[in-house]
Amino acid sequence: MDWGTDLWDQYDVIDKHTQSGIDLVERYVKFVKERSEIEQSYTKQLRNLTKKYARRGSKEDQDSKFSNHASFQEILIELNDYTGQRELVAENMMTEICAELTKFLQDVKQERKTHLADARKAQQTLEGSFKHLESIKKRFAKEWAEAEKATQQAEKIENDLNATKPDVDKVKQHAFARLHTAEECRNDYAAQLQKYNKEQNFFYYTEIPQIFNKLQDLDERRIRRLAEGYCQFSDIEKKVLPIISKCLEGISATGAKINEKQDSALLIEQHKSGFERPGDVEFEDYSQGNKSATYDSNLNLPKGRPKLWPFSKKQKLPVAEDFSHLPPEQRKKKLQAKIDENTKELLKAQDQGGALQKMKGVYEKNPQMGDPSSLEPQITETAQNIGRLRADLAKYETWLSEAVGGEDSSNTINNNKQYVVVANDRSEDIYTDLDNEFDDIDSPVGHCTALYTFEGNSEGTISITEGELLSIMEEDKGDGWMRVLRANGDEGYIPSSYVKLAPQHTHTHTHTHTHTHTLAVGACTES
Repeated sequence: MDWGTDLWDQYDVIDKHTQSGIDLVERYVKFVKERSEIEQSYTKQLRNLTKKYARRGSKEDQDSKFSNHASFQEILIELNDYTGQRELVAENMMTEICAELTKFLQDVKQERKTHLADARKAQQTLEGSFKHLESIKKRFAKEWAEAEKATQQAEKIENDLNATKPDVDKVKQHAFARLHTAEECRNDYAAQLQKYNKEQNFFYYTEIPQIFNKLQDLDERRIRRLAEGYCQFSDIEKKVLPIISKCLEGISATGAKINEKQDSALLIEQHKSGFERPGDVEFEDYSQGNKSATYDSNLNLPKGRPKLWPFSKKQKLPVAEDFSHLPPEQRKKKLQAKIDENTKELLKAQDQGGALQKMKGVYEKNPQMGDPSSLEPQITETAQNIGRLRADLAKYETWLSEAVGGEDSSNTINNNKQYVVVANDRSEDIYTDLDNEFDDIDSPVGHCTALYTFEGNSEGTISITEGELLSIMEEDKGDGWMRVLRANGDEGYIPSSYVKLAPQHTHTHTHTHTHTHTLAVGACTES
């Protein structure tokens, strides 16, 4: 069954039906578009919600160490991932359904328009052929009537006794001409009728069926594509369900892994002061002795019991650099955190300095690869940073020693893996008893000239000025620093890249950073 055979005479029905199908596709596209807009609005609100409740500020950063606080932040992360999948649904609906169906519709409309135009054109051609047939038919009828009239007139004249022979011949000749013309019209009519019947047969049995079948195929393709669009509406959701399920499972897992005992222990670890509980208050008897003594003693009565640390109202104490404003336990933790932080930064800076020195050496050997002097600012900055970090590290180590108990601090530090500090073959010599060590060195090992001015603001370093002649008391051992003696007697460390060695000093100072890989070993091996 096909339209061309069974609906050969239903052009208007086919026209209306195909237009209705196109309208349905357009309506579905509009529906999906509005569905996507709802999804986009939903995801926007979810984004704003997660952003609103996301962790902000140092206080919340501190709270995030507790499992119940951290789990809430993980829930927000999972919800953010969930929102991403909802956004993907909206995006895919717009691209895979709306955009594709809209493009498909444009092609369908154009193809339908072409087929309907072909059908109308074929109909107009057949109608034109039929009109031509009718005109030939009318002419044939007219000429045949005229021929019959002329024949009758000729017969009448021929039977008239008074008619002359010329008149009879003239009338017969006229009648014969009319008959001949009528016969030609009859032949034209017969030929045109045969042609029209052939065209009509082609129109109804070949041309129109082909056009209507094409329209049928077009409509079936439209239906199939629309059905795929219906399935896509579901499939797009199904594709993200596994990830959405993982997000929801992650939220459940986050809630399940909360450990209330661990959070309580963490709070103790963070805020344990280390103070001993206050002892009993002794009884002070003012009833003994004479009145004057009592009166005098009253002058020295304490105004009130000192506030106890745990129950006193918190006051915003000025923040001291050595964290002495904190309770003992908290002070030790803060100092150790600073030491660890400085250790990492120092390792990083030393690696960077070694890399810059290597690069400088490569440039000096191969000038075409770069200008060695262009690295001097970076080398200078790195050297200054290393000096500052070393001084800070020594400073925090000293404060930590005080906090953990004086001479036992070194063992305490070394016995704790968290208290591993940067220490190479000579780092302890740099930061401890510098003055005594300097006194032990009697003579310089060479001389150098300062290329740049260096402000020795860190502990263990000295200031030098450009062009100053210096005595080398200790060579660079690979960390980018050397100990020098100034003419005024000042002695300390300066960056090796800031000076130029005197000609008689034949030793070269190659800067490597291999020592940085052993910096964190010193403290561990001692334990």
